[in-house]
Amino acid sequence: MAKLDKLVISTLEGSNEGLMLVEIAERVGQSEKKVYRTLRRLFQKGIIDSENRRYILSNR
Repeated sequence: MAKLDKLVISTLEGSNEGLMLVEIAERVGQSEKKVYRTLRRLFQKGIIDSENRRYILSNR
């Protein structure tokens, strides 16, 4: 797993209500484009879920 993947996951672990793309990008200090690619990859692997443009860790 890439360093940014782990950083995004740890950022989402600290949020109960989920975070929007821009919030995650600000917290990890990366561009929205780069974070979006990471979120898409994590979503495809079933690690995160998305609801109303908010990203949360999956319960799977």
